[in-house]
Amino acid sequence: MSIERLSPVIVALDYHSKAEALVMADQLDPTQCRVKVGKELFTLCGPSIVEALHQRGFEVFLDLKFHDIPNTTTKAVQAAADLGVWMVNVHASGGRRMMASCREGLEKFRTPPKLIAVTVLTSMERQDLVDIGLDVEPMEHVKRLAALTRDAGLDGVVCSAQEVAVIRDICPASFNLVTPGIRPLSAEKGDQKRVMTPQEAISIGSDYLVIGRPITQANDPLKSLEDIIATLS
Repeated sequence: MSIERLSPVIVALDYHSKAEALVMADQLDPTQCRVKVGKELFTLCGPSIVEALHQRGFEVFLDLKFHDIPNTTTKAVQAAADLGVWMVNVHASGGRRMMASCREGLEKFRTPPKLIAVTVLTSMERQDLVDIGLDVEPMEHVKRLAALTRDAGLDGVVCSAQEVAVIRDICPASFNLVTPGIRPLSAEKGDQKRVMTPQEAISIGSDYLVIGRPITQANDPLKSLEDIIATLS
């Protein structure tokens, strides 16, 4: 299934059980959003959570951020493709050979998932990069990894919305930019350091917005989703 919808919103299902995730999914509308399954939920539930979401009509972004030797990472993204997910990701810091191997590994699929890479996690600041031996501003490292991802032939990157304009300058328009850390003005920032509102992110060129707590912790999640979508029109 691949349906281009007007809404760029991907709702993050950050839950500790399949039951909790599906309760939330049942309050959303698969014709208005996609959903994201991350490491916690997938580790607990395995492929069954993806299958259950597909049965409800949702397209799934499997956010497992694979990072390993090329052969192992390629097998992992192929396994994700076998599940029929819409999007899957790897860490760009795994390098050009790893990313290119993953892209080539998906060529045998009739409808492969979008393959994107994580640049710099939105929770990271300059000191976090220094701590791992990278004495560089986060923006410069994002540019370097985005260019590497482009050259490896992937479909796009995950990046802070505040980095979108810079990446657009060095990557083609077809290069998808997926932005977490999106918060409506009324929402708390939480543990995200580099955040932006939905309308700001779209206006500067984000293609997809990953939004969690402002929707999933709202009294009426569907209304919150619809209110956010309304601000984008």
